[in-house]
Amino acid sequence: MDVEYIPLETNEEFVTSSLIRAITEEIIIIHNRGRFANGDIFIFDRSGKGVRKINRKGQGGEEYMNIGGITLDEQNGEIYVNSHWSRKIIVYDLFGNFKRSFPHKEGTFYFPIRHFNQDHLIVQDGENTFYEEIKANSFSIISKQDGSVIMEIPIPFQEKKMPGIMVKDGDGNIINDAAPYNPDLIPFRDSWILVEPSSDTICRLGTDYSLKPFIVKTPSIQSLDPEVFLYPSVLTDRYYFMQTVKKEFDFTTGTGYPRTNLLYDRKENRLFEYVVYNDDFVNKEPVNMAFDIHALIVINRDDIACLYQLEAYDLVEAYNEGRLKGTLKEIAAELEEESNPVIMVIRNKK
Repeated sequence: MDVEYIPLETNEEFVTSSLIRAITEEIIIIHNRGRFANGDIFIFDRSGKGVRKINRKGQGGEEYMNIGGITLDEQNGEIYVNSHWSRKIIVYDLFGNFKRSFPHKEGTFYFPIRHFNQDHLIVQDGENTFYEEIKANSFSIISKQDGSVIMEIPIPFQEKKMPGIMVKDGDGNIINDAAPYNPDLIPFRDSWILVEPSSDTICRLGTDYSLKPFIVKTPSIQSLDPEVFLYPSVLTDRYYFMQTVKKEFDFTTGTGYPRTNLLYDRKENRLFEYVVYNDDFVNKEPVNMAFDIHALIVINRDDIACLYQLEAYDLVEAYNEGRLKGTLKEIAAELEEESNPVIMVIRNKK
């Protein structure tokens, strides 16, 4: 794989604890991290220079209460903000002008939402992560105009298996919860990989709405106690990067969900544990190609495999300790600890 680095411009207006949401040949869209973030949405050009900042946070009809994800429709020049606390999706143009909004389907909690085609979004009901009594389909195709459900995507399973863990008191109130947070909805070229944790079959949904098996897991999830879930991530013509997650969590220590990184080589038809290294670190820093909730964004589109967010304070420390080389060293020499992150674009070699 080839690597490109994009240092995001830092100034008084453009300071972000960023989460990357979209990248095109022209722009990068980022919003501030955290459930209680201030609602800033940043648009940078492809070189990392700040273009504009949008903030429509509020409780009005044209505003979002929070940002539970952003999806870009490049062709229509629209961004879709998932205000999942208020259970609605608000649509803006790329200058932050309100265009329309529509609610989540009654009884659902969309998380995440993704661009499917010019007219539709693909969404997941996030409440399927925790609630055993929810038996409905996790994934749906909805209209970009009014949110109407165009298609529910049925993935059959025998018994509900939830990756999330909840602890309740004697009155049934939730006092603790945990989840692995690996994505269940993964882009792959012009299709989507759908992970229904209760099913042994991971499916691939095409642009023609056809649903086909992609991976069949063995042994069956229905036979495992505790359950071990499988999540695909970066997918190339030859290699499938994946991760297994065991459903174990210790609320006393705040640790759990042990993970194993796996690589399937389609050419050799073999499965490996793996480590991927960034050669721009003197000691070859490991790069997690399967899951990092704060850093890794899986793209699997065109030639881009994924994006990785490198924090400025980590790069400054590595530079001062002489652990960098090449282009990354040159970039880090210009950073301060409070600078915006550097986006690492990881591309498939042609």
